[in-house]
Amino acid sequence: MFRAPSAYDRAPLPPATREPEPRHEQTPTATAPPPDPGTAAPPTAAASSSAARKRDPYFDNVKYLAIVLVAVAHAWEPVMDGSRATRALYMIVYTFHMPAFILISGYFSRSFDMTPAKVKRLITSVAVPYVLFETAYSLFKRYAGDSPDTPISLADPLYLTWFLVALFVWRVTTPIWRALRHPLPVALAIAMLATLSPDIGDDLDLQRVLQFLPFFVLGLLMKPEHFAWVRRREVRLLALPLFAGALLLAYWIAPHMRLGWLYRANSAQEMDVPWWSGAVLTLVMFGCALALTIGFLAWVPRRATWFTALGAGTICGYLLHGFLVKGAVYAGLFDHYTWLSGPAGLVVVSVVAGSAVTLMCTPLVGRALRSVTDPDMTWAFRKDSAKR
Repeated sequence: MFRAPSAYDRAPLPPATREPEPRHEQTPTATAPPPDPGTAAPPTAAASSSAARKRDPYFDNVKYLAIVLVAVAHAWEPVMDGSRATRALYMIVYTFHMPAFILISGYFSRSFDMTPAKVKRLITSVAVPYVLFETAYSLFKRYAGDSPDTPISLADPLYLTWFLVALFVWRVTTPIWRALRHPLPVALAIAMLATLSPDIGDDLDLQRVLQFLPFFVLGLLMKPEHFAWVRRREVRLLALPLFAGALLLAYWIAPHMRLGWLYRANSAQEMDVPWWSGAVLTLVMFGCALALTIGFLAWVPRRATWFTALGAGTICGYLLHGFLVKGAVYAGLFDHYTWLSGPAGLVVVSVVAGSAVTLMCTPLVGRALRSVTDPDMTWAFRKDSAKR
């Protein structure tokens, strides 16, 4: 998802943010389907509190497990060179973890419209965190990464902040996709055409925005019964040979696979391949990502577990873990301790990354960062905007 696996400003990732929900729930995605448009009256405070207590544990589990995969895969990047097996695992994870986040984001964006209240939530929960963390990552690279020429440019997202830009664009265009008769084919066509144009450039990472668009649109089309089907026992059993076959295939092609196809940040010409191959691989990668996403969703626990509550804080885990990974790179940790590239080192790196992002998802961290991940900006909006 960036021009080169080691490039700071093109690192992949990242998790889905939520559809507007109670302010105390710091989570990148909503955890219950949006209310039906035919609801007769707005819920009372008691009803809202009851709804918050009835969060579907399945979706919180999905978000937590996905953010762990995100952090672990990011931690693998500096140490996977020379390990064919690690590269194969990395390819498997990057094939589906981003599409899974985006699909869930689309699912919980179904009720989004351009009403003042929802626009306000979009600004405070997506746009403002982007500005703050884009600035923070730029300064972090400038001083901790010894790159004094690093600019602070909101038009060129650094590292994992690109997803916030993408989510903002996707959410704003949701009414359009909801109005179209065949939105998914249109989104796929747009993604295919994006790979044909190297002139799109890096502004706002529009290549990623357009190439990942079909997964968001697919999420908009999803219904609760689709997730019920995914969680059937037959699907879980089929997911086992699916992942086994995918792992064997990934191991076979790992030395030759261009990781840029997984990052979806470049056109076909920028990947030094014929122009038509981008359109073909867009469809191939969409099919592979969808199959592995279904397999992943099938095995996510449906009931509440010890980590279910952490699913409400994945926005913090997503935005913070990049400082840990990049901090280790800037400090030369992976260059100094070369044993981290070995089997034992990869296990250590995975455990540390998974444990760290787990701590970052805890309610304590969520409350501490609420002012930057979900700020109260009542002062910035007209008082009658919510009513309208």
